[in-house]
Amino acid sequence: MAINLSKGERISLDKGLSNIEVGLGWDPNTATGEAYDLDASAFMINSAGKIPCDENFIFYNNKFSPDGAVEGADDDRTGDSSNEDDELIKINLPKVSQDINEIIFVVTIHDAEKRGQNFGQVSNSFIRIIDKSKNEEIIKYELDEDYSVETSLEVGRLYRRNGEWRFEAMGKGYKEDLSYFLQKYN
Repeated sequence: MAINLSKGERISLDKGLSNIEVGLGWDPNTATGEAYDLDASAFMINSAGKIPCDENFIFYNNKFSPDGAVEGADDDRTGDSSNEDDELIKINLPKVSQDINEIIFVVTIHDAEKRGQNFGQVSNSFIRIIDKSKNEEIIKYELDEDYSVETSLEVGRLYRRNGEWRFEAMGKGYKEDLSYFLQKYN
């Protein structure tokens, strides 16, 4: 049974956990008439709080990390997936380079300003972690805040502490696009 987290909560992952999937999901409000293209990205961060190289920014145009540990999501351009997850990021935890201290998961709305969209028009948003060896959801964080002006979210992060991986439910909203995070972490 999965553990449901609230914003700001942290939890240790099982020490033997190796292959996981980070599932991100949402339901767009179709009343606006425009398609919603939400994009999931992962920023692999070092101890200085930066990505060591551009290839440590995983997104639809760079699907694989240099260490081979992270595989980015296929781009779901509608949010109408029949699966529970709209986008999945695959991670092999033991393969993550030792100079990577955390992996931050960001979701942005593509062309949000041009389309007049924000996360207040998106419902049932969540991030979850699936243990692939058991094909079992182990953690879920449902974003239940009203992000009425935000166009991007840092939804969660995996981070190392005392040699083990932990997860934090972040839920930090921004009125920014993907370029903001590239500047923040580069």
